[in-house]
Amino acid sequence: MKVKGIIDEDFVQYKKPSMFIIMPNCSFKCDKECGCNVCQNSELAAAPIITMDTQEIAKRYWSNPITEAIVFGGLEPFDDFEDMESLIRALNALYITCFDIKEMPDIVIYTGYYPDEIKDKIEELKSITVDTNIVIKFGRFIPNKPHRFDDVLGVELSSDNQYAKKLEDC
Repeated sequence: MKVKGIIDEDFVQYKKPSMFIIMPNCSFKCDKECGCNVCQNSELAAAPIITMDTQEIAKRYWSNPITEAIVFGGLEPFDDFEDMESLIRALNALYITCFDIKEMPDIVIYTGYYPDEIKDKIEELKSITVDTNIVIKFGRFIPNKPHRFDDVLGVELSSDNQYAKKLEDC
């Protein structure tokens, strides 16, 4: 799996302690739509890409007693859908086969896409999950919009057009 980095314990991206996976690619749709550079994560594009073993990431998550969720963010998780899907499948496989794992983590995906732009990928996620609470934050960053608190995520979002939904409600 290709990533820009992993933060084992993050307390700002979601209401639960999370492993934060920084995804490596983005089409910079927010910049294109605004006509200027507005991405708060654009410096990540220049950071090196790290290749990590998907099974090792899953084991690393399961071995941490603090974290209760995995957050995909950084650049654009849906632009690296296969890698993200592969990790979710690895987590599911370990959950099914390991008797000491009591519940799946929440999976949170920060995307700048809107649901109609990624319908096929949303349906794919629905088909691969096992007892998993997946939450997707939708919407591009639009400068000069008011911030808003999102009850689903338990965090403040950068612009009021952004919102989170549970996968089952998409």
